[in-house]
Amino acid sequence: MLVTAKDMLEKAVAGKYAVGHFNTNNLEWTKAILSTAQELNSPVIISSSEGAGKYMTGFKTVADMVKDVIDSLGITVPVALHLDHGTYEGCIKCVEAGFSSIMFDGSHYPIEENVAKTTELVKLAHDNGLSIEAEVGAIGGEEDGVIGMGECADPKECKMIADLGVDFLAAGIGNIHGVYPANWPGLSFETLAAVKEQVGDLPLVLHGGTGIPDDQIKKAISLGVAKINVNTECQLVFAEATRKYIEAGKDLEGKGFDPRKLLDPGYKAIKAKVKEKMELFGSVGKA
Repeated sequence: MLVTAKDMLEKAVAGKYAVGHFNTNNLEWTKAILSTAQELNSPVIISSSEGAGKYMTGFKTVADMVKDVIDSLGITVPVALHLDHGTYEGCIKCVEAGFSSIMFDGSHYPIEENVAKTTELVKLAHDNGLSIEAEVGAIGGEEDGVIGMGECADPKECKMIADLGVDFLAAGIGNIHGVYPANWPGLSFETLAAVKEQVGDLPLVLHGGTGIPDDQIKKAISLGVAKINVNTECQLVFAEATRKYIEAGKDLEGKGFDPRKLLDPGYKAIKAKVKEKMELFGSVGKA
């Protein structure tokens, strides 16, 4: 059964750990994320971006798949199904499709418009029993065609959005999506501390979890980050494991071309990466 992310993230703030948010792209991804969470007795947030939702034929397919995998595998740990970087329209679609949590990314709008749209979506989400994440200060890198440079959020704007009743907040602290460039200056802990001072115990979200050094991740968690998004890293290990399998000629041995065999090394690589992240975030055994 799906739950909202609100309760699990409030517990994470109190317990000084973070819950991993892992994007899914297909059945392999979904199975790998959920089964690993169950094995490690960890709460988990599984999410779809709008692009991935489209790829999987729609948000209802994603919601049905996640719910069915939870049932079929007998998953008992808390699982939230979340929309990642949603548009206003995408958020409405996910409420209708049966998601348990949404993110509205209004960070590219002027703050007044971000406030107006977030206000509407907070009401819609809460009226329908969903949790909602909002964003202030664009996260850098590229996500579904939107490119940002890793800006730092204005703590006062964070308070404006927090006061609208959102359940958790993504604040840009110099983090970016995708692979970090060699000259990346690191996370701005000054910004994070200033945001925390403005928003109190509201759980904070770190997007672009791929490639941030472990010590910076741990420091961010100690300063109130309760949700960390991981996507690129799972994609990279999946691609690497699949490439090795093909380069070794295993797809040419017997029935090695069978997609169940061809995709298995990548599936196992995602599981290993999810386990590594859950251990780093401190969520193991916290379900």
